[in-house]
Amino acid sequence: MSERKIRVAVIGIGNCASALVQGVHFYQNAPEDAFIPGLMHARLGPYHVRDIEFTAAFDIDVNKVGKDLSEAIFAPPNNTYRFAEVPYLNVPVYRGMTHDSLGKYLSQVIQKAPGPTADIRGILQDTRTEVVVNFLPVGSEMATKWYVEQILDAGCAFVNGIPVFIAREGYWQRRFAERGLPVIGDDVKSQLGATILHRVLTRLFVDRGVQIDRTYQLNFGGNTDFLNMLERERLESKKISKTNAVTSQIPYNLGAENIHVGPSDHVPWLQDRKWCYIRMEGTTFGNVPLNLEVKLEVWDSPNSAGVIIDAIRTAKLALDRGLSGAIVEPSAYFMKSPPVQFTDDEARENLEAYIRGERITTLPAKE
Repeated sequence: MSERKIRVAVIGIGNCASALVQGVHFYQNAPEDAFIPGLMHARLGPYHVRDIEFTAAFDIDVNKVGKDLSEAIFAPPNNTYRFAEVPYLNVPVYRGMTHDSLGKYLSQVIQKAPGPTADIRGILQDTRTEVVVNFLPVGSEMATKWYVEQILDAGCAFVNGIPVFIAREGYWQRRFAERGLPVIGDDVKSQLGATILHRVLTRLFVDRGVQIDRTYQLNFGGNTDFLNMLERERLESKKISKTNAVTSQIPYNLGAENIHVGPSDHVPWLQDRKWCYIRMEGTTFGNVPLNLEVKLEVWDSPNSAGVIIDAIRTAKLALDRGLSGAIVEPSAYFMKSPPVQFTDDEARENLEAYIRGERITTLPAKE
C-alpha cells in the first residue's frame, strides 16, 4: 500500500469541489484492480484515489469561509448529489480573492465574507500543497490569473478546471516552464457530458463519410454555474472552449453560422442536473439529408469529479518526473481546450503511455 500522498488545495468550493471531495472518500477503499465509473484506474501510477489529501480551500461565500471543507461542500447554494458522508477534514476554507469571480447573478445568491483576502501563497507554502485545482465560476478571468501568480510563487502544479485559457497559452506555458512547474488545462470535460457526446457523434459522422452541414448543442441546468452564465458577457471563453472541442473533430470549416454550442438557461428546480439537446444535420450519398437529435440528462458536478481525480494524479506524476510547462497528454484527454487537440481514442492511448512513462510531451518544448 502506497503511503505517498498528493497534497491538494481547491479554489472555489462549489458543486464541483463537493463532488471531488465526496469522490475521494467514496472510493478510498476501492480494490486496486476495481473498475470505478469515471476513473481511468483505481491506482494511477503509484497513486490510489485515497492518496489525495486536501490541504487548503479558498472561497468568498460567507456560508463557506471559516468552515471546515467537509461542511462547506454541503453549504448552500451548493445543490449537487450527496453520495458520500465526508468526515471532519481539519481543512479550513480561507477567504479568497474576489476580483471578477462574483458576477451580476451570483451576487444575488452569494454574500461575500467580511475581512481581507488570506495570504494565498503563504498558506500554500505552509501546508506544503503540491497541486492546486481551479473551480472558480466561468468568466473569472482576472481572478484566475491572480491565483496563478500565487500558485507560481508557491511552487505548485496547477489543474485548471475552468474555461480561462492558461495551459493552452504560450505566455503561461513559458511562465510555468520557467518555474519548473506543470500545468494541466483548460476547462475540464465530463465523464460523459454534452461536449464528449457531441465530439463522439461528430467523429462518427466524419468517420462514416456524412457531411456535417449544421449543428447545435443547447444546455440548461439549475446550479450556480448556469445562473452565472445568464450573464452573457461571462460566456465568451466558455463558448469558445465548447465550440472548439467539437469543431476540432471536423476536417473542414463548418462556418460560424452553422454551429451553436453553449449554455442556454437556468432552471432552478433542476438543481445540479444538466439537460442537453444536440441536433446534427448532414448530407449523405446522393445529397440525401440525414438528421440526428439526442437528449442527455446528467448530474453535472459528479460527472467531472472522476476526471479531476485523474488529472490531479497525472499532475503529481509530472511533479515526480520534474516536468514543467503545459503537459500535453493529460490535458488532451481531460480538458475541452487543451494546448493540442486529438481524437478521444488517440488522447486516451497517449495518456496511458504517459502514465507508463513511455510518452511525455510538454509545451513549450524543451530544446
